[in-house]
Amino acid sequence: MTAGAGVAAAGAAGAAGVFLWGEDDKPVRAAAPAAGAPARSLPLKPSAYRLQPLTGYGPPRAAPGRTPVRHEPLLRMTGRGRTMVLTFDDGPDPRYTPGILDTLAHYDVRAMFFVCGEMAADNQELLGRMADEGHIVGNHTWSHPLLTRLTRRRIRSEMSRTSDVIEEGYGERPRWFRAPYGAWNRDAFQLGAELGMEPLAWTVDTLDWTTPGTGSIVDRVEKGAAPGVVVLSHDAGGDRSQSVRALGEYLPRLLDSGYHITLPHRRYT
Repeated sequence: MTAGAGVAAAGAAGAAGVFLWGEDDKPVRAAAPAAGAPARSLPLKPSAYRLQPLTGYGPPRAAPGRTPVRHEPLLRMTGRGRTMVLTFDDGPDPRYTPGILDTLAHYDVRAMFFVCGEMAADNQELLGRMADEGHIVGNHTWSHPLLTRLTRRRIRSEMSRTSDVIEEGYGERPRWFRAPYGAWNRDAFQLGAELGMEPLAWTVDTLDWTTPGTGSIVDRVEKGAAPGVVVLSHDAGGDRSQSVRALGEYLPRLLDSGYHITLPHRRYT
């Protein structure tokens, strides 16, 4: 990621909206920061042999929820208490992702990994580990392009190919999407929704891709910590050893301070 791309990402994220989910499950713009959503384990896969009610018995089945087409990405999660979401982009990378997974496992914490298809295709075993350990895997396109410069057909290809690879290694298709560099456009929102994905940006950018030093990354996370915050870090795309070390420092401090690291929950599905 280049310095110019970082500026684009920060600008795009800053312009995005903050939403809450209301009682009618429709997004409502929030006037102030809200707490993060409660932790949720990955849904169990339905058995092919599950018994079904006989015809005419049992409550009618509800129609599957349709992913809304948003005009801005979600920036923070809602809920109660001091909850935060940790996200890692651009991987999986066998040099750094295992270290991040080890730290998360040590503290029994779940996170989100927005993976690139070309990386995921070569590291399917890491997707499997993420699934086994209860993490969420999101779509970060196939080759990390600037979507605002692509045709609609190319954007669809970048998304759908990545979703296919995620399903193969993770066991289910992704429900979350993040645009590279935080650069969103109408086609990205529409195609993401067609593929069943919600757009998620971030609240706190660690700027770890600039390799500012482990201490600087830790400082940005701790100063930005607040209920509902979504933290952006990276586990690939360059030397991410600082990111791995930083997680080992700020995660126990957040937990000791009373924060609960959680995962977002899509209420309408």
